[in-house]
Amino acid sequence: MRCRKCGENAVIYISQHNIALCEQHFDDFFLDRVRKAIGKYRLFPKNAHILVAVSGGKDSLAIWDVLNRLGYRADGLHIDLGIGEYSMKSRDITESFASEKGYRLIVVDVRDYLEGFTVPLAAKKLRRATCSLCGLVKRYIMNRVGLEEGYDVLVTGHNMDDEAATLLGNIINWQVGYLTRQKPLLEKRHEKFIPKAKPLIYLTEREVAAYAIIRGINYVEEECPNAHGATSLEYKALLNELERKHPGTKHRFYHTFLGLNLSFDGVDTSRDVKLNSCEICGYPTTERVCAMCRVRERLSRLRGE
Repeated sequence: MRCRKCGENAVIYISQHNIALCEQHFDDFFLDRVRKAIGKYRLFPKNAHILVAVSGGKDSLAIWDVLNRLGYRADGLHIDLGIGEYSMKSRDITESFASEKGYRLIVVDVRDYLEGFTVPLAAKKLRRATCSLCGLVKRYIMNRVGLEEGYDVLVTGHNMDDEAATLLGNIINWQVGYLTRQKPLLEKRHEKFIPKAKPLIYLTEREVAAYAIIRGINYVEEECPNAHGATSLEYKALLNELERKHPGTKHRFYHTFLGLNLSFDGVDTSRDVKLNSCEICGYPTTERVCAMCRVRERLSRLRGE
C-alpha cells in the first residue's frame, strides 16, 4: 500500500477519504483536521490560554500534543479519581508525558472535593451510579480549576466516534435538550462558566490511536472499569459496523447534524434556563445550591455517622 501523496510506504488507510498515507502525510492530515475544527467552529483564538482535560488516554494526550505543536499555550489538568490501579496508572502516564514534553500539568485529587472519599467510595456511600457521580465531579472540577487558574477555554479529547455515539444515544432517547447543546463549542453562559471546546471532531478513534502510536505517545489503553456495559460502547459498536459497510457514515451522521441548525420550536429544550449562582460555592446551577455542593453536604453528614 502506497501513500497517495508521495508514493512511499503507507502506514494507514483512511476509508472514508479512500486514501492511504505515509507517516509524514498522515501527520499533516491529522494536524489539518484539528486546524479545520478550530477554524470552522471558531473554537478559540491563537492567543487563548488553553486548559486541556487530560485523562491519560490517547485522545486527551494527542490533542494536548497537537495544540502545543500548533503553537497554542496549552496546559493540562489531570483529575485523580481514586479508581484503584486504573487511576494510579492514568496519573503516572499523564505526569510522565508532561515531564517528557515540558508541559505544565495541574493534578487535582478528587478526595479534596468529596470530603476525603474517592469516586467509587463516594458513589457507594451515596447509593448512586458511579459514572453519574464521576461525570458530575469531573465537570465541576474542570470548570472551577479552569476559571480559578485564569484559562480562557477548556479543551476535551472527544473525537468523532465519541460525538457520533452520543448523538445516536440522544436521538434514540429523544434527549432534545442535550441535542441543542451538542456542539463543538459550549459558550460562556455564566460569569463562572468556562467555554468548552472539542478540536478532535473531524478525527476517528482509530486515527487518534494511529497518531499516538506514530508520535510515540504512551497512553492508557484500558477502558475505565466502571464503563463496562455502558450503552455508549454499544452505540459505538453499531456505528463501527455501519462504517465498515459504508465508509463515511459516522462523518455524515455527525457533521450533517451540526450543519442542520435544527430548531425545536414548541419543545422545552431547557436552552434558555436561567443559570443562578450557587449560594455556597458561587458556581452556576439551576437551583439555589448546585449538585456538587449538595453531594458534599451529604458526604459530610455520612462521614460523621
